[in-house]
Amino acid sequence: MDSSSHTQSQIITCKAAVAWGPGQDLVMEDVELSPPQSMEIRIKVVCTSLCRSDLSAWQSQSQELFPRIFGHEASGIVESVGEGVTEFQEGDHVLTLFTGECMTCKHCKSSESNMCQVLGLERRGVMHSDQKTRFTIKGKPVYHYCAVSSFSEYTVVHSGCAVKVRPDAPLEKLCLFSCGVAAGLGAAWKVANISKESTVVIFGLGTVGLSVALGAKIRGASQIIGVDTNSDKFERARLFGITDCLNPTDHDEPIHQVIKRMTNGGADYAFECVGDTRTVTTALLSCCDGWGLTVTLGVPKMDPEVRAHYGLLLSGRTLKGTLFGGWKPKSELPKLMDMYIRKEIPLDEFITHNLQFVDINKAFDLMNGGKCLRCVIHMPN
Repeated sequence: MDSSSHTQSQIITCKAAVAWGPGQDLVMEDVELSPPQSMEIRIKVVCTSLCRSDLSAWQSQSQELFPRIFGHEASGIVESVGEGVTEFQEGDHVLTLFTGECMTCKHCKSSESNMCQVLGLERRGVMHSDQKTRFTIKGKPVYHYCAVSSFSEYTVVHSGCAVKVRPDAPLEKLCLFSCGVAAGLGAAWKVANISKESTVVIFGLGTVGLSVALGAKIRGASQIIGVDTNSDKFERARLFGITDCLNPTDHDEPIHQVIKRMTNGGADYAFECVGDTRTVTTALLSCCDGWGLTVTLGVPKMDPEVRAHYGLLLSGRTLKGTLFGGWKPKSELPKLMDMYIRKEIPLDEFITHNLQFVDINKAFDLMNGGKCLRCVIHMPN
């Protein structure tokens, strides 16, 4: 791309759903969005979906970065590119990535990690290159979220925080691969490497938990137990491969004892998809001696310390954590997209609601009430 195409280097004004404080309804505002700087791209957002971590960060009373634009599961079209960008050009279809891949750091070069040292999880609400925001309202900064901020008609991301999408793939579906569904599948396939005929227990039957269930089903697990305090989720859960459903409030004994009885001494694999460190301990207790593996995916809202008797580990159990299911996002997401196109991953089943951008607060209400898996929010054309 020649230098004249480094493109439309002007500030644009667009609509964004801005959070002005914790738990406050998002407000549609006119925001100014700067052009992409070196190694950045500006994206016209086509669709974005609401993830539980957006909800949790929005509700957090300890969160001080306001005003802020949330959203990180998104698909879109490259509108312009900054200096030095050769991987993307205008018109490319892309997914955004909340954790990037620089391709050159120690972790990106290792087959053992996806924890990029350069473009890893961004918590400061500013861009990597200059520690500034690209969004402003009347000259005052509006903070980013997870290096994406997709609750906006346009956004700017580092080119390492986007991956190209084949043009025949439906953007309104693929946005789910930006976080939740990919995280669950990766936990099942990459992190746990679930084996055929194994027993699996999953705590939390939201999008991530059901993605783990789908991954276990595809791998041929013989028993997939789903645990959730909301029994309304059980009917849908069976569509994703859950064979047995348990609500801890229906039992007079600790749920791990019920699971150990059902699995002849404990599950081969346990997955914590709630974001509760007490559930991590329960998951460990639900595993079998010798080789039982617990994988934690949830991000706790409080009490971040995990507590477990050392004997659980001495007996051979393993506890592993994972971010984004262990996937290297730019290198490995394309194969998940290909699997979807070949109808090997029923991505559509995770979409329970489609909403227009102006109705974004309804998406928060639905998720807060446990009435949805993924709400896909469609931007104006």
